[in-house]
Amino acid sequence: MSEEPFLPPLSTEVDGLTIRSWQAGDGSTLAEVGNASFEHLRPWMPWASDSDTPEEAEARVRQFAGAYLCNQDFVLSVWEGDTLIGGTGFHLRSGPIKHRNAEIGMWVRGDRAGQGYGTRILRAMVDWGFGEWGWERLVWVCETENKASSRTAEKAGLTLEATLREDRLNTAGEHASSEIWAIIPDDLTS
Repeated sequence: MSEEPFLPPLSTEVDGLTIRSWQAGDGSTLAEVGNASFEHLRPWMPWASDSDTPEEAEARVRQFAGAYLCNQDFVLSVWEGDTLIGGTGFHLRSGPIKHRNAEIGMWVRGDRAGQGYGTRILRAMVDWGFGEWGWERLVWVCETENKASSRTAEKAGLTLEATLREDRLNTAGEHASSEIWAIIPDDLTS
């Protein structure tokens, strides 16, 4: 008997936001928002750039879309109307889909930071993840120095499970420590 194929949901609308897979044609918007948000993203996101071209970003969103449809990685965009708010995703960093565990990643554009978007998005991802996606454990990883990210995880109901000392290199190439936050469905009912 073969395993049922996993067909990932393509989008959801929650709290005035649309969270959806990246689509061909999104690249120029991603380049514009990413470049404008470089100073905000640079301390935490090693991929951040201030010189991304629309063509480079378009190639990337098409790679995201391909990986999504092949169940390799689920990189998502977040929109409020026609405005790109940021990106998120369910990443398979703890094993294959059949393990039902994913890591949520996220970034919010610089001119919307500090306005509650991160918490709204993370709560939406948790609800959608345990609902339509059927995940059984969701994880959030951030550098200990990224206090805004820690607050977002806490506000969204995740539990700090561990701090890994100097487990990674930060964007400055220095050793940094990480916090591991997680949530399981039972946490929502307790």
